[in-house]
Order: sequence, then C-alpha cells, then structure tokens
Amino acid sequence: MNGKKYVGVLTSGGDTPGLNAALRGLGKASLQNGMQLIGFYDGFRGLMQNRFLRLDEKNLSGILTMGGTILGTSRDKPHKMPFGGKMLDMTDVMVDNYKNHHLDVLVCMGGGGTQKNAHRLMQSGLNIITLPKTIDNDIAKTDVTFGFDTALGIATEAIDRLHSTAHSHHRIIVVEVMGHNAGWLALGSGLAGGADVILIPEIPYNVKNVADAILQRSRSGKRFSIVAVSEGAMSDENHKLLETLQTNLDSAKNDGEKDKKEKLRLELETFNKNMTQSTLLLSQKLEELTGLESRVTILGHLQRGGTPSAADRLLATRLGTAATRLILQEKYGVMVAARGETFEAVTLEEVVGIRRTVPPDHAWIKSARAVGTCLGD
Repeated sequence: MNGKKYVGVLTSGGDTPGLNAALRGLGKASLQNGMQLIGFYDGFRGLMQNRFLRLDEKNLSGILTMGGTILGTSRDKPHKMPFGGKMLDMTDVMVDNYKNHHLDVLVCMGGGGTQKNAHRLMQSGLNIITLPKTIDNDIAKTDVTFGFDTALGIATEAIDRLHSTAHSHHRIIVVEVMGHNAGWLALGSGLAGGADVILIPEIPYNVKNVADAILQRSRSGKRFSIVAVSEGAMSDENHKLLETLQTNLDSAKNDGEKDKKEKLRLELETFNKNMTQSTLLLSQKLEELTGLESRVTILGHLQRGGTPSAADRLLATRLGTAATRLILQEKYGVMVAARGETFEAVTLEEVVGIRRTVPPDHAWIKSARAVGTCLGD
C-alpha cells in the first residue's frame, strides 16, 4: 500500500448522464491522495491504441454538470476488436499498454457489457475496479446505476407533454422508452407520468387485453390513452416463439448439429431484427382493434442526453470517490455497488452475466396495478 498509485480509467458502452461526475469524483479524490491518473479515450479501443489524456485539476474542472463523457466511449470488446477489417483478440496489447504505463489499477465505468469485458481483463492479470452506469438500471448487485435517474426524468417529462396532444386529438399515444431486456425505465416513467398502459419485457402482453383496457377508458368518457412501452416489450405470442427458437438453438449446439445451428441462428437474427418494428406494429394493431387513431413517439437517444440530474451527480460522485478508497486499500476485482447512502465492493464474478430485471412482485408493479394501470397480461 506504500508509494504513489498510478490509475487508469475508461468509459465504455453507451454514453450516460453522470459519467463526467464519476470521472470528476474519482479524479479529484485520487489527486487529493497523491495518485496519478490517466484516462483512455473511447473505451477499450483507446486502451488498445494507447490514446490517453492525463487527468489533472484543469481537465476535471467544470465537467460535473456536463452530459456524455469527456473521454468518449465505444462498444468495442477486448477480445473482438475491429482491426484491419477483421475481428481480433487485442487483449494482450491492452495488457502491455497497462504495464507500460505502470498502472496499479484500471477503473472501467460502464454497463453489463463493460462489466464482462473488465472481468476478462482481470482474468488476464490486470487489477480492475468497475462502476455501474446505465440508464436501463439492469446491473446486478447494486441498488441503482447512475444515469437511470436522469433518463427517468426525461422519459417522464416526455409522457407529461404527450398528455396534452393526446387529449386534444382523442388519440392513443404509444411512447417507446429504452430498455431492451429490463423494464425499469418504462415502468418508472409510465407510473410517474400517469400512463394508462405500461408494457415491459418482464411481462409478455396480450394485445387484445391492451385494446380492451383502452376501449373501457373510451366508454367511460376518457378522451385519450397513453401507452408507455419498453423497446424490449414483447407480445405473449412472440415471447413463446423466442423461447422455442432459443431452446432449439441450445439443443442444436449441445448436439453438435452445425447446419441446424446456423439455420436457427439466422432465424433468431431475423426475429430480433423484426422486433425493432414491434412498437409500430403494436400501434397499428391497437388502431385496428379500437378504431381509435394511434400515434407513436420513440424517445430514443434523447433519454441519454443532456445535463445529469442532481441525484445522478450525487450517486456518480459517491461511487467515484468510493473507488479511490478501494484503490488505497488495494481491493481489486470488484464493482463499486450503491447500498443506500453508502457503497459495497462486490466481486465481479457476482455481477458478470446477471441482469437485474423487474420482479413480478416489485412495489412499482403493485402500485401500477393498484391504480388501474394495464400491464397487458
């Protein structure tokens, strides 16, 4: 534990509000403790290419309120790095660059994919600490991820604003919210914004049930309906089809049936591509079943942009400074998880490959049902 610490940091995956606050928290706390800090540009790609920025007081000043990340980001993976027109394993190059900088630890800020990639580098001998960031709020073993609160506020405000146009035109407004495999964002914003229907990946929906709920509102004199739908929400019919495809693919893998495996893989790929249009198809189906005009609003990357909320700035700063404490203790191979107003160092093995989804008995689900929100089941 003696001697100056040399710390590397990178931000990986999708940009998320609060990343700069986390960099500032880690950086300022590290500098206060006599450490030297370098940031690698554009995630793991920057580590591979040895493109870096020395983070000092000047570079860390004024970034607390900024969205995005001053280091830039990418979704490149150490073991599948696009290089020279091929996908190559560049892990050894990253390990060499880590050693050439005499780093004591590499701090990786990112979502589920980043946790996996950081774990791979840990298995290659690097000292790793990770921070959980994602607007999807789906990382295991942490109470919450930074970026979620900001996105939740943006999605809620969007739903608030859509109420007036839906009411004026007697329409169904279908609002697509981010969340491929976890419904935290759609559920939270739908509940906070007073959506009449909320559809999330964890609860396969029956489109007739949704249409019936909207018609019941119409018959009772309600002039509009708001449907908040997670981009990963799926009808019960498609959910069963996906389960069948996945089961058959797993069976083909285990039996070593290469031709069948490739055929099923292509079918699964086609299914996933078609699912990108699922919200538009849902809107069209609701229009057919109800006879009411339906319009779609896809929030998309709007949810990831702009100034981070106060809650995200606080959380990111807390986790960033907590990472510095772990570096001083030389406690590596862990993710800095939020626990109430404090933190906990959770081993990466406990985090990797596990997605935090909405439990069927979660308080938000119970509240949604209690106020009469249709969840499609």
